[in-house]
Amino acid sequence: MKIAILGTRGIPNNYGGFEEFAEYLSVELSNRGHTVVVYNPNYHFYNKHSYNKVKIVKKYYPEKKLGNFASFIYDFICLKDALKNKFDIILECGYGSVAISYLLLPIKKSTIFTNMDGMEWQRGKWNLFTKKILKISEKIAVKKSHFLISDNSCVQGYYKAKYQKDSFFIPYGTIIPNHFDKNILKNYNVDENNYFLIIARLEHENNVRTIIRGITKLNNNIKILIVSNPNTKFGKKTLKKFIDYKNVIFLGSIYDINILNSLRFFSKAYFHGHSIGGTNPSLLEAMACKSFIISHDNIFNKSVLGNDALFFKTDNDITNILSNLDKLLKNKEQFTTNNLKKIKQNYMWKIIADKYENIFINAIN
Repeated sequence: MKIAILGTRGIPNNYGGFEEFAEYLSVELSNRGHTVVVYNPNYHFYNKHSYNKVKIVKKYYPEKKLGNFASFIYDFICLKDALKNKFDIILECGYGSVAISYLLLPIKKSTIFTNMDGMEWQRGKWNLFTKKILKISEKIAVKKSHFLISDNSCVQGYYKAKYQKDSFFIPYGTIIPNHFDKNILKNYNVDENNYFLIIARLEHENNVRTIIRGITKLNNNIKILIVSNPNTKFGKKTLKKFIDYKNVIFLGSIYDINILNSLRFFSKAYFHGHSIGGTNPSLLEAMACKSFIISHDNIFNKSVLGNDALFFKTDNDITNILSNLDKLLKNKEQFTTNNLKKIKQNYMWKIIADKYENIFINAIN
């Protein structure tokens, strides 16, 4: 098959979940003998024409000039090029900025799968106008895509209930690390099982402020390591808000997976605050690292974790959990063992690639 993957900020990943997904899926499918092309923004740091057998095509992305609107132009340019090159399968990662292109371009020339990535219009960072545009885009993508993919069973149920549209349920994947380096902790002045960890974009719906408030109410000295890029409007405000708390440590962005996995594994607890959308890659990675997880209480996270985590909705919930944490840690072995079993059975990248390969083959047949 000739497959194109569009809608990401490129591979190798140095940005987020869809980029990680595109990297692992494209490499796995290429290793199986398929021709796979991933579209990258022109500014992406990787300048070679291929990556682990995956062909890289760079296209213009005027983000510095146009901000969020640039993604509409980028997605249009990429889709137009992919249609011209007659791919058997075009996989669009997300719908928000590409849906309008489904109306403007002759998409019947190929078979288009859209990974819907949850309910984008619910995100707190969008104003009312943008949310309305995203709702319209969602409707267009559902109607015009040849096939839909939902990364979470609850997201799948949403599209079925709202639009009477079936979708394939295929979650994100992850890998299980085979080594954790305790020496890494020295670089961050923390000790094993004596710090909390948050890895999330500093956005309203990820509840980072709620988590910090809940922890700092206890007036203890345990450090909170926060891995995120603070150079956003919300991020800068968050940094300013907690800058005087000595135990709240903003580490900035870290892309070295060995460092991230070691920080997860040796933490006292990993906080997962994501509240919008489907199966979050950082949650799967924490499960694969046998982290003791304290998660935001919503249907998306619970569909992945089941009962193998502690759950919160407010900062007071977090304070109450931490007040009794030593007692609650008796569940750690059971929780982490069960979560690792879930990863092995449902979320390994080979399993995810099998599912994508099967639906692609069935679609073109």
